[in-house]
Amino acid sequence: MASSSPVRHAWRVLLGLLLVTGVLFGINSLGVYVFTDSNGDPASSWTPELALDLQGGTQIVLSAETEDGADPSAEQLNQAAAIIRQRVDASGVAEADITTEGGRNIVVQIPGPADEQTRERIQSSAQLEFRAVLATTGAATEFTGEDGVATPFPSPDPSLESTPSPEPTDGSDLSWITPKLQAEFLAYDCSDPANDASNAPKEQPLIACDPSGQTKYLLGPTELTGTAIEDATSGRDPKSGAWLVQLTMNGDGADAFGKVSTRLNQNRIDGLAPRDQFAFVLDGSVISAPRMNGVILDGRPSISGSFTQESATTLADQLKFGALPLSFTVQSSDTISATLGTQQLQIGLIAGLIGLALVAIYSLIVYRALGSVIIASIAVMAVLTYIIICILAWRLGFRLSLAGVAGLIVSIGFTADSFIVYFERIRDELRDGKSITAAVEDGWGRAKRTIYISKSINILAAVVLYILADATVKGFAFTLGLTTLIDVFIFVIFTHPVMQLLARTRFFGGGHKLSGLDPEALGAVYRSRSAYREVATASVGRGAKNARSRGEADRRQTIAERKRAEALSNDRSTTAGSEGDN
Repeated sequence: MASSSPVRHAWRVLLGLLLVTGVLFGINSLGVYVFTDSNGDPASSWTPELALDLQGGTQIVLSAETEDGADPSAEQLNQAAAIIRQRVDASGVAEADITTEGGRNIVVQIPGPADEQTRERIQSSAQLEFRAVLATTGAATEFTGEDGVATPFPSPDPSLESTPSPEPTDGSDLSWITPKLQAEFLAYDCSDPANDASNAPKEQPLIACDPSGQTKYLLGPTELTGTAIEDATSGRDPKSGAWLVQLTMNGDGADAFGKVSTRLNQNRIDGLAPRDQFAFVLDGSVISAPRMNGVILDGRPSISGSFTQESATTLADQLKFGALPLSFTVQSSDTISATLGTQQLQIGLIAGLIGLALVAIYSLIVYRALGSVIIASIAVMAVLTYIIICILAWRLGFRLSLAGVAGLIVSIGFTADSFIVYFERIRDELRDGKSITAAVEDGWGRAKRTIYISKSINILAAVVLYILADATVKGFAFTLGLTTLIDVFIFVIFTHPVMQLLARTRFFGGGHKLSGLDPEALGAVYRSRSAYREVATASVGRGAKNARSRGEADRRQTIAERKRAEALSNDRSTTAGSEGDN
């Protein structure tokens, strides 16, 4: 029964691998056949998404606008480009290319066609503003009388008073609502493209709508900008479990927000709705207008409401990456061709196939039939890597660049290293005179420590490279680290269990000459570590074979074993000499 325990363990592990593979394919099937993206297309695919250098994509040119019309400073433009990159990469490894051009343009190149959500994220480039809510109403631009007849609100009379009286004392003062502003608010049409509030003066009230165009807001002057926000994250309320957005403000922002929250909270207590609301305005659109439920002096307000995970994450990204130092307009949006194209991808794939072929040939020559285990392990690793990359493309927006393809090719050599270390350990145990089943188990115990250490160094190097390298190299680091983890997984859950099963077959367990585990061909001339057995050379018929075994054994001896063998040989010579003298 004891001898069959490794066999049962091996079958259980291999069934676990089959289950993991089925789960991965099932997850990707959900993305292909069940879930859809914002355009109604399947959320995932059975082919990896390609990056800009291999697939081409969309190019959006943003032109900076300043109040005096002059070119922005290089520092402002570089800061804006960095924030736009954060916006684009907020969902994962996007492989986007974002550069500055000339004195006022930022060029954003996105792999594949850009969906509406991505375009909005890039084009929402105006500075984030915090404004108090003075009034709110539906998006209607007409009045329905008692007779049921709808009458459009007239255009504001230019003669209406436009100067606040008395002078407003704070951002929530109703003195801001002049007769002219009131008329403009009633007649404001959210669907009219001409009503662009993105460049409204910060020190003046603002009429704006929510992104859906269903609600109009009359807002006070800007009291805070996005530069006051240090961080914004989405998460669940530990008490209610509802999704919310948590803000962290810098020192000046915390002080200013504390004063505003005190005022709005008092308006809430006094029942002065909607003057207890605070609107976040981005590109002239009210992305959120939460009510103040208390005085917040620590600079860590949270926004709650009917959020989903997606909407909470989107709002957190908008607040976190909305503090651009410049406003931008979209100068052009075009489809571009691949910078490297199909030919370079084909060259990369051919290089990978050549690498695989060379590894397979080397394995079969050196390890004979045992090399088939290496080939099978690499094949299983390739299947898992492929489906995981497809899932990452769906869930994290990962796209395979030429640098990523290079990482996959390099990983072939690293993967073969693991198997070579393991097989050489098994062969060493066979040379010590152990049975094949015992050699497999003892070789596993010695090899796995070496492999774990070496793979840890590979993963550490990949992580450091991903953190410090340029965006064009991140794809290489990512695929290298991913394949290293999969390599260790395959080594544990496939290669060793397969060897446990093969060691109990007649072909491998019997040490067939073509198995790669023939003890005699390997020079298995040890009885133990403490007793070296010389190869007999008296037999004429087997002299050449014994010589080869002895030569193999000599090459595999450690320094200590060679010294011991020499000492034994010298002792025998001395004893023989003494006997001759006698």
